[in-house]
Amino acid sequence: MKWLGQSIGVCLMLLVSVAQANTKIENLRIWLAPDNTRLVFDLNGPVQHSLFTLDNPARVVIDLDKTTLDTRLDNLDIAGSPISQLRSGKRDDGLRLVLDLAQRAQPSSFTLPPNDQYGHRLVVDLATAEQQALKPAAEPLSIPDTQRDIIVAIDAGHGGEDPGAIGPNRLYEKRVVLAIAKEVKRRIDAEPGFKAQLVRTGDYYVSLRGRTSKARKMNADLFVSIHADAARNSKARGASVWVLSNRGASSEMGRWLSQRENSADLIGGVGSVSLEDKDEALASVLLDMSMNYARTSSVDVAELVHNKIASFAKMHKKHIEKAGFVVLKSPDIPSILVETGFISNPAEAKRLKDPGYQKRMARAIADGLLEHFWQRPPPGTLVAKLKAQGQIPKSMEREYKVVAGDSLSLIAQRNGVSLSRLRSANNLKSDRIRVGQVLRIPAG
Repeated sequence: MKWLGQSIGVCLMLLVSVAQANTKIENLRIWLAPDNTRLVFDLNGPVQHSLFTLDNPARVVIDLDKTTLDTRLDNLDIAGSPISQLRSGKRDDGLRLVLDLAQRAQPSSFTLPPNDQYGHRLVVDLATAEQQALKPAAEPLSIPDTQRDIIVAIDAGHGGEDPGAIGPNRLYEKRVVLAIAKEVKRRIDAEPGFKAQLVRTGDYYVSLRGRTSKARKMNADLFVSIHADAARNSKARGASVWVLSNRGASSEMGRWLSQRENSADLIGGVGSVSLEDKDEALASVLLDMSMNYARTSSVDVAELVHNKIASFAKMHKKHIEKAGFVVLKSPDIPSILVETGFISNPAEAKRLKDPGYQKRMARAIADGLLEHFWQRPPPGTLVAKLKAQGQIPKSMEREYKVVAGDSLSLIAQRNGVSLSRLRSANNLKSDRIRVGQVLRIPAG
């Protein structure tokens, strides 16, 4: 048994050695977002840290226990940030980092465990007073105004230190989806009565809950999150469109109800409704009504977008899919998630990298969203007013090929248009149609 004792002794020595070993800062990255500056310290292990501020001059001090610096601070491009200089020095058995500030900034920090792309990280966010003032305050939803625009929140997935999936030749999902999102915005903004807003406008990260929170502060009528899928099997391919699953909706309803007493979040629908002053039964009914509306609308728009993409691209499945994605869980905003293809598939990655294909994908997404709102415009919007006056763009019309068993009245009913409008759009003098005949379906 002597060898066992010696082995245990060696193991204990190794454990002590590991415990005393310093964590190293191996790299430092910076991201400039509209509402903050983010510093990301890449570490080779976990770290304990503390953070505080000093005045005259303004500084942020970060103390890291049992840590050494294994990279250069002067290589960091701090132009455009509130940081004027970064300094480091030894502190007891650890490291002190000092951020000299050109202007005051409110700091916050947290650590992140390893993921598929990165190891341990320390994240420090700095927000100046001007940046904090730019954050929009929550406003009442569904403001009565017969001229208001329909607001679409477009969320380009990932960003900043989170690249998302990585395809062949270092093709980053975050870059592909931002390009598509910008094109979707351009197409929507070109339509009277519509306004699109990007959840992120550049290469920086927004938290999952932060994305839906931004959409709510935008007073968005619809939220669409754009991604590019990945799989271990490089042969997996096809685009897909997702909505919130029943299970995901149930868990989110429970979360909102449990937080209603200390939450000032607003629930949309008809006017603005806060849950915080309602008893449990009434809050449950209001939330259920709001979520049912959002989920029904989500399915409607998802099917339109799915069909638009399917007209030119391979779909992963023949129907829309459901999951509990966090970004789909806003209880008051219809929300969909579009996977534009598998970036892990070399052939699809090549298409997703192509600006022409990106525009084609963006056009399909935008056309699906626009068609949904011309079919069901929110009350009090310019689109609702134009539709009531019969001023519907020709671009919203679509075609339908008559099949056996069809009748003109059935086709009108299925597509939500009156029989007289369907006759007029196709210059029909009677209701007689034939199999194979192509009909123009006016919007709504």
